[in-house]
Amino acid sequence: MARKQRLTREESREQTRQGLIEAAGVVIAKLGLAAARVEDIAEYAGYTRGAFYSNFESKLEVFIELLKKDHVGIQNDLQQLLDTDVAKEDLQEAVTSLYVQCYHDRNSYLLWAEARHYAMRDTKFRQRLNALTLEKRDVIAYFITQFCKRMNIQPPLEPSVLALTMMTLIDGVLYLNMSMPNEMPDEALRAALGTFFRSTFFGHSHVADAETS
Repeated sequence: MARKQRLTREESREQTRQGLIEAAGVVIAKLGLAAARVEDIAEYAGYTRGAFYSNFESKLEVFIELLKKDHVGIQNDLQQLLDTDVAKEDLQEAVTSLYVQCYHDRNSYLLWAEARHYAMRDTKFRQRLNALTLEKRDVIAYFITQFCKRMNIQPPLEPSVLALTMMTLIDGVLYLNMSMPNEMPDEALRAALGTFFRSTFFGHSHVADAETS
């Protein structure tokens, strides 16, 4: 039987960091940022309080890292789709499906909502969250620009404006879906987000084509 390869010190440290970040996501989503304790996060991850502070200065620090990680997955998926030789007629549906799937994530919404609520009471945290939000906006704007180029069309508005509007719309739609599920059931949510994404990425003519096809 082959021996299991031992992790290097750097690999072990990174494994610990990622475990703590994932644990923070679960604990903060359940308890809220104010109520979540460093001890709760460390215990859930299976580490000590000392291990936590060896990797992060505070629970706010791990929370920021958690929010950064939350958006990395969709960035990678979008880049992979952009790098793939997808036919134009298939690109619209592929991008729309990806966005609807990735942003129809209640746990992710809870984390970002928690961050925004906390930021209203903490100036320093608000500055960091605002910087992260603008970074997220710029990433989305980049993909809007690139996909519109692939489709040989002009975005209907400035990409950064579209990106920020998209982020705001998603928050509002998900809030209604979670708080008033009978008024905004999952099927209606997917249809609404899909329509908006098609309009954002591909322009009004493509939305009309999709609705009449």
